[in-house]
Amino acid sequence: MTEFQHLTDIINQTDGVESFDGEEKLGQPMLNLSLVYDWGIVDAFILPGFRERTFAGQDGRLRSGLVVNTDEAEYESSAEDKHVDLALRWSNSIDVFDLGVYWFRGTNREPLLQTRSIGGKTELVPVYQQIDQLGFDGQATIDSWLWKVETIIRDSKDDRYTAFQGGVEYTFYGISETNTDLGLLLEYGWDERGKDATSAAQNDVFIGTRFTLNDEASTEVLLGGGIDADYGSHSFLLKPAGGWVKTGKSAWMAVSSVLIKPLILQWRFQRMIAFS
Repeated sequence: MTEFQHLTDIINQTDGVESFDGEEKLGQPMLNLSLVYDWGIVDAFILPGFRERTFAGQDGRLRSGLVVNTDEAEYESSAEDKHVDLALRWSNSIDVFDLGVYWFRGTNREPLLQTRSIGGKTELVPVYQQIDQLGFDGQATIDSWLWKVETIIRDSKDDRYTAFQGGVEYTFYGISETNTDLGLLLEYGWDERGKDATSAAQNDVFIGTRFTLNDEASTEVLLGGGIDADYGSHSFLLKPAGGWVKTGKSAWMAVSSVLIKPLILQWRFQRMIAFS
């Protein structure tokens, strides 16, 4: 749905080694029952087992000053990575609207990173909590306008918060009498936790442009940037897909402050570029 942050993407785990921006995912074993009705599609998921998030190691990039020791991962559930998670989703298309509502209960795919003294060294340890999450995603297609929104309410033993990502995209079709389309994007990301948020967008405005060639290889390029109203930082995104690249991976660059702002890590990058 939205381009600069995907709040409702909850089932698949993120590959933190291959994907600095969270786009690359690890597979998730599941049982899925899909029921089609006149009033929408209902999908029920049973998710046996859990895959831990991967992080860059001692010699990996990008990472914080402290290494994340994934061998010492901790779980709130006594079943640890054998916990069976559940999810339920309703979706439907009504006139110009594409709507979806879901509920998830299980192990949080986004671990807390807490410091531990291991073998005389201070390291970060991922801690996986149990959560309940309600989510909504909506999209309205009105002529050349595409309105998008994603919002979640997440509840854990430590806190309960709401987050939002929404925006609009306007497309110019067949520019200069070619097959190329040009889209202009504007999005805003908000997290109720403010500066305590672990997400990349707690009070951020994003602008971007998308070039779509409409060729056989489905070539397109998304170029954009963000401004953080709390930290005063700037970030840039270059994401090619289709014929120009085989992997469709993206590059993020942060200038003169923070790109990702976990409370614990307090990462700072200066003129840093990352390919994920």
